[in-house]
Parts: sequence; C-alpha cells; structure tokens
Amino acid sequence: MSVDLPVPDIPVSSTRITAAEASGHEPGSEAPSGSSMSLVGIAARPDCASGALNQPPPLAGYNPFVQNRPLVDALEREGADWSVERATSFAERLAGEPVEWARLANEHPPKLRTHDRFGNRIDEVEFHPAWHSLLRTSIEHGAHALSWREPRERAQVARAALFYLAAQIEAGHTCPLSMTHAAVPALRAQPELADVWEPLLTSVEYDPGLEPAASKSGALCGMAMTERQGGSAPASTSSRDTSGSARRRCATRFSCSRRHRMGCRASCSRECSPTARATAFGSSA
Repeated sequence: MSVDLPVPDIPVSSTRITAAEASGHEPGSEAPSGSSMSLVGIAARPDCASGALNQPPPLAGYNPFVQNRPLVDALEREGADWSVERATSFAERLAGEPVEWARLANEHPPKLRTHDRFGNRIDEVEFHPAWHSLLRTSIEHGAHALSWREPRERAQVARAALFYLAAQIEAGHTCPLSMTHAAVPALRAQPELADVWEPLLTSVEYDPGLEPAASKSGALCGMAMTERQGGSAPASTSSRDTSGSARRRCATRFSCSRRHRMGCRASCSRECSPTARATAFGSSA
C-alpha cells in the first residue's frame, strides 16, 4: 500500500558544497587523496520566503477593451464609435469578479439531477452559481441583443464587440448568447412566434428558473438536434414531421446545445419509428 505524504511548501536557496563535503568529510576539510571528485555541487536549504520568480504578476487593473488597440480602432473605423463608452464600462466590469467566476464555472461542471429529494423525476441540470453570474452580467450589458434592442447605425458591430469581450473572460457562456442573438431574425419570419418570443429573447433580465415562458422576464435560445451517432454534424441532420405538430421530432439520439430549459430549434436525422421519438422544448424557457 502506498501512502501520499504531504509535502511542505518550503522555499529553498542554493548553497555551495565542496567535493570533500560531498564525500562525507567534515566541512572545510580537503578531499581524500586519489578522489576523482572535483566538481562543486549545489545543495538546497530552506531559508528564503520568496515566491516563484519566473511567473508574471496577476493581471490586475487591466481593461480588455481600452488596452486592446485594434478593437478600439475597429469600432471607430466601422462607425460604431458611439458604443465606445459602453464597451469600456463592460470591459471594466469583466476584469473584476467575472475572472474568478470563469474559473469556478469551469472547475465545477454542470450536474444532471434526474430526481429531487422526494423521488420525483425532474431531469434538471444544475449549474454552479458562477455560471449564472457570468450569463447575468453579459445579458445585462446587451451582449446577446444590443443590435435588436437598439437598431441604430452599426449596432451589429457594437454588439459583436461586447460579445468578443465576454468571450475573452469565459468562452462557454457565449454559446447561448450567440444563439439567442441569431434566433431573433429567424423568428421574425413567423410573426406570431416573434410576438411571443422576441420580447423574452431581447430582455436584459436574466431569468434562469424552470418556468413556462409566459411567467418569465427573460429567456435564452438554444438548439436541439438529433444525430445518428455521437458528435455534432448539423449538415447531415434532416427533419421530418409526421404528426402535424411542429414540436414533434424523431430520431435515435437527441442532444441540446444548452441545458437550461428555453426556446429550442429542433432538427432530426432520421425518419420516425415507434421506438425512436423525441420532443423538443417548444414552449419551455
């Protein structure tokens, strides 16, 4: 049986030892005649409390927008200089607590809770609070919907800059931000759906609760798809509706790009069969 013993964190410094000392003689004595040891060794001793000298200092007091000269120039060049103050403020916020949130969100991955403590089936994915904090911050600053909320000149450029800044801190949470932004023009092709969902998808209030869309102050959009096997290959998926319901899809494998309940677009990779059937979250958020 092996036992892992704690290793004390003791800083060390270098001390010279002579060849005689290395062969076991008293310090200051000469090496025995005929000894072939002529090198000087280095011994380590704990006498210094300094930290690692080859590491850069923490990145503090850094604004990822102001100090990103190409990004600042791009906003001005593309005619979105009206958003510089907003991007500066968002970047300043991101350089604070969100840096630690990003670490926590990635060190504590989502957990599937199939049942509650009473034994009821809930199939809920539990996220670390840091994940929610990241999404709330980005949504409150419009990284998901600025171009739809304020359809002014070069609004798409301004929103892209905010999205870019959010991704610099933590890339994973930008997936639902991007899909929510892209869903709005798609929904507008069907006005009766846009009337219901667009106010929720463009809201700057983050509401992660598992509640019906009608009772929520904001929602995000994801994409659900079915596949023949593991992996994501959207180009090879297909859709077939045999029930007359836009919410019913069928296949052998079902996956969702986002694990909160939300509005989802569903696609399917094979024809329906009695044993291969899946239903999308059409009215959940």
